Amino acid sequence: MAMKNQTFLGDFILLGFSEEPVMLSFLMAAVYTMVLMGNVAIFSIIHIDCHLQAPMYFFLSYLSILDICYSTVTLPSMLFNSITGNRRISFHRCFIQLYFFVSLGGTECLLLAAMAYDRYVAICKPLHYSTIMNRKLCFHLVAGSWVCGFLNSVLHTVMTSQLYFCDIRYVNNFFCDVPPLLRASCTDTLTSKLLLYVVSVFLGMTPFVFVIISYIYIISTIMKICSAAGRRKAFSTCSSHLIVVTVFYVTANYNYIGPTPGDSLDFERMSSILYSILTPLFNPIIYCFRNKEVKRALKRKLIPNQFSIKI
Repeated sequence: MAMKNQTFLGDFILLGFSEEPVMLSFLMAAVYTMVLMGNVAIFSIIHIDCHLQAPMYFFLSYLSILDICYSTVTLPSMLFNSITGNRRISFHRCFIQLYFFVSLGGTECLLLAAMAYDRYVAICKPLHYSTIMNRKLCFHLVAGSWVCGFLNSVLHTVMTSQLYFCDIRYVNNFFCDVPPLLRASCTDTLTSKLLLYVVSVFLGMTPFVFVIISYIYIISTIMKICSAAGRRKAFSTCSSHLIVVTVFYVTANYNYIGPTPGDSLDFERMSSILYSILTPLFNPIIYCFRNKEVKRALKRKLIPNQFSIKI
């Protein structure tokens, strides 16, 4: 099969779209609207309500920004392709999308780990919480997550862009990501796959293991609380974060580390949908409905005091 320099050769063809473009367009438009509305609401309420100034909400506000950016990298492009029926994406657009998608995904891995550390300090070291989780450390954790995520993406984008691709470039996904592009290459991708595996273990599995260890200590500490009410309150502050972490890490790590040659490509596409699109949608829903402080803040700002009801 002929190989040519990909810099001068045609577009990629995305195969992830169904044969029901109208329904798909409606669903993507609805999901993107809910992602924007939910995360903008979370970000706004945290910054205008004086009761939500704890480090936990500082991290949550940046998670909301991250989720807006994360979904914007893929959903508008998917919506355009679905409406127009044009599945093609140019070489440069593909790798720009790849760079930002991998950057933001890596950033979210690290930011979720920072949020787990915040919960660990709050529950296991409550007397030192305000001293340890000071504003400076919180800022450094957020900034470090963004810097490491974007630097990590440079490696993947440069390595993948140097591959040679076949004359017909099918990408078996809804958007440009590293694993489907490696499968679309006509040359040996062993080096790129090793890089993907090593970096994914470091940036994906290491934070996940850190989160698991943090929650082992957290649960151990909670079980030592004498009162049932105290245990419920402690669990309620962590449960929403644990749900988000489980959905994101399991699906993302499967997509980059777990698939084997015998796995269904449809299943891989579905796993990429879970961590790239549904997680930004679930985050505001989970944090609103499972976090009493956020619900109270929304009630204070959206419902007049005379008509407010107890949440």
